Amino acid sequence: MTDHTATPDDSATARPPLPPFTRETAVQKVRLAEDAWNTRDPQRVSLAYTPDSQWRNRAEFPAGRADIVAFLTRKWNQELDYRLIKELWAFDGHRIAVRFAYECHDGAGNWKRAYGNENWEFDDNGLMRRRHASINDLPIAGKDRAFHWPLGRRPDDHPGLSDLGL
Repeated sequence: MTDHTATPDDSATARPPLPPFTRETAVQKVRLAEDAWNTRDPQRVSLAYTPDSQWRNRAEFPAGRADIVAFLTRKWNQELDYRLIKELWAFDGHRIAVRFAYECHDGAGNWKRAYGNENWEFDDNGLMRRRHASINDLPIAGKDRAFHWPLGRRPDDHPGLSDLGL
């Protein structure tokens, strides 16, 4: 996987794969997003979005990269040992739909698994301009965790959501 480095002001930097998506490029785009989110680096993650990107995440509506960085910083300060798996659901042209699950715990050690769906829309440069997320949380016991890789990128041989029955 290629690391596409950009500055926060560089809105024209291409982020391959570019739309219109094929099954292969949509799967690749989903995995690149999963890998970025598993870094838990808000600045790095924000560079995959247009400078004026619009989000709906639960009941929050971040708009633009600065809001995205603030949102993700707050999120990952509260959701500790965060591990995420995304899976392609559907794609068409400039849009991709994914389903995902992540596991994390709070400062008191209470684990949860969050399940959700996201709808993404990309510009011609492959930057996400819209992200709509619907998410539900399920408290779980630590013994019921299913995501057991070291923090960071999910290893290629770790099962995905379908393989785990999620």
